[in-house]
Amino acid sequence: MTSTLFKTNAFRLPVSNLPMRLRTLSSSTANEDNVYDYLVIGGGSGGIASARRAAQWGAKVGLIEKEELGGTCVNVGCVPKKIMFNAATVNEMMHSAPQFSFSNDMKNVKFHWRGLKSMRDDYINRLHGIYQQNLNKNGVEFITGTAEFADKETLIVNNKKFHAKHILIATGGQPRMPQIKGIEHCISSNGFFDLADKPSKVAVVGGGYIGVELAGIFNALDVDTSLFIRGNLALERFDGMLAKSLDKEMKRNRLNVVKGANIVGVEKQFDGTLRVELENGDLHGGYEKVLMAVGRAPLVDNMNLEHIGLSTGGSYINVDDYQNTKTPGVYALGDVCGKVQLTPVAVHAGRRLSDRLFGNMPEAKADYDLVPTVVFSHPPIGTIGMTESEAIEKYGTDKVRIYQSKFVNMFYGPWHELPEEKPKTSMKLVCVGDDEKVVGLHCIGMGCDEMLQGFAVALKAGATKAHFDRTMAIHPTASEEFVTMAPWGLKEGPSPEVARRNLEALQSQKQK
Repeated sequence: MTSTLFKTNAFRLPVSNLPMRLRTLSSSTANEDNVYDYLVIGGGSGGIASARRAAQWGAKVGLIEKEELGGTCVNVGCVPKKIMFNAATVNEMMHSAPQFSFSNDMKNVKFHWRGLKSMRDDYINRLHGIYQQNLNKNGVEFITGTAEFADKETLIVNNKKFHAKHILIATGGQPRMPQIKGIEHCISSNGFFDLADKPSKVAVVGGGYIGVELAGIFNALDVDTSLFIRGNLALERFDGMLAKSLDKEMKRNRLNVVKGANIVGVEKQFDGTLRVELENGDLHGGYEKVLMAVGRAPLVDNMNLEHIGLSTGGSYINVDDYQNTKTPGVYALGDVCGKVQLTPVAVHAGRRLSDRLFGNMPEAKADYDLVPTVVFSHPPIGTIGMTESEAIEKYGTDKVRIYQSKFVNMFYGPWHELPEEKPKTSMKLVCVGDDEKVVGLHCIGMGCDEMLQGFAVALKAGATKAHFDRTMAIHPTASEEFVTMAPWGLKEGPSPEVARRNLEALQSQKQK
């Protein structure tokens, strides 16, 4: 049986422009209605992006999802987190108002967590509808349920078989909960978004970006917050300047950071509060909530991956640069692969995969180099490229040059506080080679989340320190610091010795 797989409309390529192998799929047992060019498991950002792009190329696409559309990012990740971050920032701004001569009696300001949650949930529900409309507009069929493999070209959903030559696994990930006593009393980052009311006192466990972000939100919304980290600094894998600066700012913000903390248990007390026990015997109690943010695990269970030779043992699915698994015709991307677990990366990979499979672009693939990242901490962090230590390890100390600056953002300039007590912004450029190519850019401070995107374009284009210096500054802004770092326009700062050497070089050239 041969099915008619490609539909035509103004946004799709005519069938004649597509390879014959993509226009026919034969099956002696398949119902024609259940035969597709492309089946996508997972309705998160990456899966939706890939499904829509494939349909725009003219493929018949089915998207399988058991829960709400949007995946982690829309439902329990980036989107609701940013709303909570914004609310926390508003609270910080209201506390700052008297510094600008606004009369502000904060005792009369009331924050209703439950009301914000209701508004946030309504917004996310609207996004669900927008995602569904976009799928409908592109002709992607939405299949509700859980998929499992019967073979590499067949999925079973709700006891019904669906067939395709190309199948994408984009099931994402979930919070990893440590196997310790009392873990049933704890919540994950998902549980953060289920909180109906503001807790009075919380413990956040984990020094990665999720723990840092959620602890910062709690703290900025006036929750008594402790952040438990195993090392000496949160965000230890980031550039050292960022980790150290964040540590100082968390202390300034009176966020209690418990370092060297290896949690071995959580116990519920008679009064209903929770007590955290550390490996060294220390006890920390009185918490209304204990939130675990100790990592994430891929959602790979219950898909019968062993039927297609992809048994992972619960770990990430390995793929090559083109998102191919070791099983031909089966692909994977996003958090289920564990490579740069960010929403835009999954979207990028999903679109490029569909371009390759259905758009006659055989070399199309995601670019995982120089991925910009923002941590919505307090203050926010923007970072792209190599850390200073990574650059030195790769190129050697003599090939690496660091430019950095630390200053008080003008927002805090008129405040009636000592300069050393005001929040700081720190910036760093990591440059390599004689041309001082910028291979890393890092910043922490007010506005760093919004300023990073433009600088990321510059790094992708191969900008050097000289390019930064030749770019006219926008004044007064914090971002101008990146294009005015000393010695501006020079590799060496001006001095009589440098002037003498320059003069000798000029005289030598004239003599020649």
